[in-house]
Amino acid sequence: MNIGSSDKALFVQGPYLLYRLIMVVILSLNLIFIDSTFSQLETVRRLIGSSLTPIYWISTLPQNITHAASSLFTNRESLQEELDKLKSQMLILERKAQKLASVTAELNRLRELLNASRLLDDGVVVTEMISASPNPDNQYIQINKGLSDGVYLGQAVLDARGLMGQVIQVNDLTSRVLLISDSRHAVPVQINRNGLRAIAYGVGAVNYLELGSVPATYDIKVGDLLVSSGLGERFPEGYPVGRVSEILIEPGESFAQVRVIPEAQLNRSRLLLIVFKNNQIDSQTVFKKQIQSLNSNEASDAR
Repeated sequence: MNIGSSDKALFVQGPYLLYRLIMVVILSLNLIFIDSTFSQLETVRRLIGSSLTPIYWISTLPQNITHAASSLFTNRESLQEELDKLKSQMLILERKAQKLASVTAELNRLRELLNASRLLDDGVVVTEMISASPNPDNQYIQINKGLSDGVYLGQAVLDARGLMGQVIQVNDLTSRVLLISDSRHAVPVQINRNGLRAIAYGVGAVNYLELGSVPATYDIKVGDLLVSSGLGERFPEGYPVGRVSEILIEPGESFAQVRVIPEAQLNRSRLLLIVFKNNQIDSQTVFKKQIQSLNSNEASDAR
């Protein structure tokens, strides 16, 4: 019974509650009038707003944390996608750069061959080395020109710098070239400075040749350029063969030991020239077509 009496007293709606409501309304209207007219409550409002700021921060904290976490994961995913895309683009550009460098180098080598061919009276055609013998005792290479291209036995083969060797075997589509460094090979040469003749023999090493039967009194010096003499009609006259690098004269000996560094890059050149006598082909036209083809490939790779 007591509890029931308390409930009734708590929720009583008599005149006392009405009086309090009227007083609160009047007080509120007065405060509104005073604030709008005299601005006397600005300081109080500012203090109350400042005191409520931590409550505002706390109330918005869950929302801010959720938004920050969502933004973090979204940015990370987008950054990862962009990074993957940039890596793919970088790989593509690197491949194009590598191919462009290769084409540019090949174009430069072909231009060197063109410049070399302009100094020759004989016709030439460009060929490419496709394989080389792994046996140092048999120094030969295979080229991608054969009977179908008019290649014949004994033709001289050059690179952009000098004599490489001669054709010793011809197939329909390929040919074998014996290098001047092979121990079975000999080239009649002459000193470009004074015309004195000698024979340059291969010794099985690509970095030097030897001259045979050179008298100790011969007018030969280190640095002399040796060119093919044309004797024997195997090699046309005037092709660079090598430069004298060393002259040894033993006391009491009648002949000197002379070493020659080949002008041709025997172990490096890939684009070569096959020499045709009496201008059997229009080599300049062939060169221009090949350079135009390489230029077009270079331009397409750059795009």
